[in-house]
Amino acid sequence: MAYSAALNTVYNHYLSSYAPMSTSRYDTHKRGELKSIYNSIVKMSKDSPLYLIDTSRASQGFAVNLKENARQLRNTIASLGGLNEDEMLNKKVAYSSNSDLAEAVFIGELSDEEIPSFHIEITALASGQTNVGRFLPSSLPIALSEGSYSFDVIVNDLSYEFQYNIHEGETNRDIQQRLCRLINNSDIGLRSDVIEDGNGNSALRLTSAATGLKNNRDVIFHASDAGNTGRQKGSVSYLGLDSIAAAPSNAEFTVNGEARSASSNHFTLDNLFEIHLKGVSASPQDTAEIGLMADVDSLAENINNLITGYNSFLHSVNHYAEAYPLSNRLIKEMNHMSLYYQEDFEKIGISRGEEGMLSMDKDTLRSSTLAGKGTESLNAIKGFTSSILQKTRQVSLDPMQYVKRTLVAYKNPGHSYAAPYETSTYSGMMFNSYC
Repeated sequence: MAYSAALNTVYNHYLSSYAPMSTSRYDTHKRGELKSIYNSIVKMSKDSPLYLIDTSRASQGFAVNLKENARQLRNTIASLGGLNEDEMLNKKVAYSSNSDLAEAVFIGELSDEEIPSFHIEITALASGQTNVGRFLPSSLPIALSEGSYSFDVIVNDLSYEFQYNIHEGETNRDIQQRLCRLINNSDIGLRSDVIEDGNGNSALRLTSAATGLKNNRDVIFHASDAGNTGRQKGSVSYLGLDSIAAAPSNAEFTVNGEARSASSNHFTLDNLFEIHLKGVSASPQDTAEIGLMADVDSLAENINNLITGYNSFLHSVNHYAEAYPLSNRLIKEMNHMSLYYQEDFEKIGISRGEEGMLSMDKDTLRSSTLAGKGTESLNAIKGFTSSILQKTRQVSLDPMQYVKRTLVAYKNPGHSYAAPYETSTYSGMMFNSYC
């Protein structure tokens, strides 16, 4: 258990330093998928020669970045319909007629019944709570006596106790900044900062990460030092931590004329759409229509997202091309895939640019699809997507193949065996360096 926790800490360090750390529902796997990955690793360890690998910190960062960007590209493909060829790029895409008011993502299940559209008028956005303390002379010594203090912050139903000391000579701003760091580092759903009034005075401001009101509450959080903690009191009233400057409120809107409210500006609508409210309607006629794009428009959006993900992956690999020459092999492999399908791509408005980057003309794609001329080319897009998916699997299984390494020995033909320690090179090198 301790080994697992430590390894997770190490991995997260490199992940946050060198690669995006986003996760999604596409990172979950069925038992059969995990078994397939395991079998692939065993086969790879049987057939692969023995290498001496560069395990420098820079190489470790490159390997993590490469693996995580491959995972991100795979998840992009999965989000566009699925990983099976029949499902690829078939995702239905939602539209909003007024993206300044609301944006939408389709999350429902397709059925024989027609998916309805909705008209949304927004009268108020959900807001959080803000407390602004007393403005005190920044450079003057704090008027509280020396000693140990504490106060509680109650966020919804959870209570958090904060303890700190006041020493001789400390100013109001010293204590405000200390409490600001204490609250921000606690990660309890509050953000804190020190603000100034331009006259040499400063105050502590607390803002909730959450918005709206739930369960008939009046506030999201409140501060108090009325509890019996054995430490000195008075800091809440002195600093004004319980002074509400902006009360929280719910989002108010109508859907097809029916009044509704939500505690957040991000919610689901009838289990069909994920809605993100962004603005307030200027008039009752200022609404946003939410619905599903036509099949050809959904396809164009999916292909555009695929190209964006592909270009982003290529860009990340190109970033390391000079320092890690073996990464040029991956770039060539990706370029070879797009060159193979170039003729079919051009028929539907997809072109190759510098360094193999792709771009798409939506009007050409739409017209060729509606005219029924792009069937073979659209099949080529799915073939291209399958090739990318296969390459992301290879990179994820063994990102070390693009790191500098020296061949030591080949396996004995016909007598090869799985080498379990060899497959741990990727994670093991990081753990050993961390220790």
